[in-house]
Amino acid sequence: MTDESACLFKKIQQQPLNTVPIYNIQKGVRMEFPIQRRRQSNLQKYHKDELETAYEFARLAYKELSELVKAIVLYRSHKPKDPYLDRIDILILLDDVTIVLTPEVVESFRLVVEKYINQVSKRLSITTMKLTSFWEHLHVGDPLTMNMLRDGTSLIDSGFYEPLQHLLQEGRIKPTKESVFTYYDRAKQTLHNAQWHTLSATQALYWAAIDAAHAALMKYNVQSPSPEHVSDELEKTLVARKLLNKKYPVIMRNLYKLNKMIEHREIQQISGKQYDQYLIETQDFVAVMRGLVEQ
Repeated sequence: MTDESACLFKKIQQQPLNTVPIYNIQKGVRMEFPIQRRRQSNLQKYHKDELETAYEFARLAYKELSELVKAIVLYRSHKPKDPYLDRIDILILLDDVTIVLTPEVVESFRLVVEKYINQVSKRLSITTMKLTSFWEHLHVGDPLTMNMLRDGTSLIDSGFYEPLQHLLQEGRIKPTKESVFTYYDRAKQTLHNAQWHTLSATQALYWAAIDAAHAALMKYNVQSPSPEHVSDELEKTLVARKLLNKKYPVIMRNLYKLNKMIEHREIQQISGKQYDQYLIETQDFVAVMRGLVEQ
């Protein structure tokens, strides 16, 4: 770049935002015309106190991190209750495309952010994303990223966030077919996990009952039997001596059989209603065993 071109480029950079200069280098002609910027439509979603706190943090942080930061965005990850007490969610987009984010750079960034959180407000909750990660999540229609873009308002922007937000508002950013099926497959897997957690929770009830029964039997000097014999030992030692109602060995026996059926995949799903009933029975069983232990 020549000295004349460099000087001209510097002049262009220094022009006010409400005018656009056009230069004809050969003829030396200079023209200006006004431009109108789109307003941020999400500003009214945020309380004045939230905006002022967020702007103060963004101003201070950007002063030290301007080389790293592509955008600082105020967004909301929860339904607001009290604008003076709720946490203030802020997204910081880091440029990992033109900047190498070494461990030293990342640690320095973290220290600066912590410093200004302590200085401005403990209500600040900072989420940091690399530019490439934000773009990839947006490309596949990640719900959290889409929410950040849809409902956020930029505090600092280098020209990356707001254009994407307007494209989203105009319906020009849409998830790919692949991402649609990816999320659907994830939903099926999550549902399967939920069903397994219910089975696992039911097995946990069985082990709670076993431990409580062993404690009660040891209290009466009975050597701990193997799990399949616990219900029989309860009948022989405690029911026979009228220390225990005969329904409790039945509960223990049913929980043992249920656990074995889950282990052998004979039962692959337990409804919430069934689990609630098992929970009530186990809580009653454990409470009665505790009474025996404490006698």
